[in-house]
Amino acid sequence: MQDSLSGKKVRLANILGYGFIYLCSLGILAMTAFFVIYTFYKGINGISLSFLTLAPNPIKQTIGIFPSMVNTIYVIIFSLLISTPIGISSAIYLTEYAENKKVIQLIEFTIETLAGIPSIIFGVFGYMFFCMALNLKVSLLSGVLTLTIMVLPTIIRTTQEALKAVPKSYKEGSLGIGATNWTMIRTILLPNSLHGIITSIILSTGRIIGESAALLLVAGGSALYMPYTNVFKQLSSSGSTLAVELFRYAYTRGDNDVGFSIALVLMLIVLALNLLTNFISRKLNRGGIK
Repeated sequence: MQDSLSGKKVRLANILGYGFIYLCSLGILAMTAFFVIYTFYKGINGISLSFLTLAPNPIKQTIGIFPSMVNTIYVIIFSLLISTPIGISSAIYLTEYAENKKVIQLIEFTIETLAGIPSIIFGVFGYMFFCMALNLKVSLLSGVLTLTIMVLPTIIRTTQEALKAVPKSYKEGSLGIGATNWTMIRTILLPNSLHGIITSIILSTGRIIGESAALLLVAGGSALYMPYTNVFKQLSSSGSTLAVELFRYAYTRGDNDVGFSIALVLMLIVLALNLLTNFISRKLNRGGIK
């Protein structure tokens, strides 16, 4: 009798547990759908060709986000170009080469601590170090370097977990047939942890594209002029990204309609970058071990 009753209680607990999980999942899905639909509804009316291809002009009272779009793309590309190789290399070292466990634990603790630091602190550090000490001034380059430091913990920890998830039998089999450690890493470890690495890049892209507090300090908040054709000249000048422009319009000026339009453009850029990243991942993974 007790066993029967115990069995019923266990089954009831399972049903309630699954029900709670499904309810939470549906709630998250509903909130996400509402957020996307509401942003699309409020922002689509402000999207036009001139809005996407012109710079804002206070004299003519026109609104445009083209300089901010270019600045955002530059910041994403150059931040990832710097942080991704450093992050992946650091994760490989911690996983495959480092031997002192205490040093590894100290480094991992430091990385996790950096991941939880508010972005405004990174902005203050970037302003004092990159803008002042290195004399890079308030520029997109200072913003790129600051964001590189911000996303490094995410790339390192996510890549490290992806490397640890590769079965040891894969690595041992490769080393057993005479492959060097680097050959094993290049042909076995990295291809089989590619999805985790891509995930770290996607997470980093999301943080870069949504950052505003740090960039207000190190990159500036102006996007009144069309971008230079010279990439390096553009990076050495100040300018705002789409997230900073959204803050300026929605909070500083109280123009929520333009803010929703910029938010919609941000969402579409993130979606396009994620689709592109997943497409590249599938292409690269065709030669890997499934």
